[in-house]
Amino acid sequence: MNAEFINPFLVSLINVISTMATMDLKPGKPQLKNHDLAKGDVSGLIGMVEPKTRGSLSITFEQTLILEIMNKMLGEKYESINDEVTDLVGEITNMVTGGAKNLLSDKGYDFDMATPAVVSGKNHTISHKARGKKIMMPFTHEHGNAYIEICFEDAQ
Repeated sequence: MNAEFINPFLVSLINVISTMATMDLKPGKPQLKNHDLAKGDVSGLIGMVEPKTRGSLSITFEQTLILEIMNKMLGEKYESINDEVTDLVGEITNMVTGGAKNLLSDKGYDFDMATPAVVSGKNHTISHKARGKKIMMPFTHEHGNAYIEICFEDAQ
């Protein structure tokens, strides 16, 4: 999986959080991930299919970060992850994937996307359906961390 394919997802996450929550996430170093355990407290997972490849994207947030994003985007303060917060994670996952889909269409990819699934709880797992390598990219903010995982088959 090359950077030309991964970067639209990273750029899209930064853009969505910056635009919608006026928060700046700082990207860390990408790394290979060889297990299904999530690093945060709530994850949005979405499948993507196109003629040349298929795969999935997940975005995981630590509770402190997603609660601050919720506060910034909607002006609502929550003490813990609830249905409204998981709905927001699903929407963020949709927005990030949609933004990346637009950027990738310029490179000749035409993805169909599934509806995102959201999983929460300490030590939850993320099951990517593709058989490719899982690339994880951490993002930091003073309120906590977020992680994007990307797993695609046969991506050029």
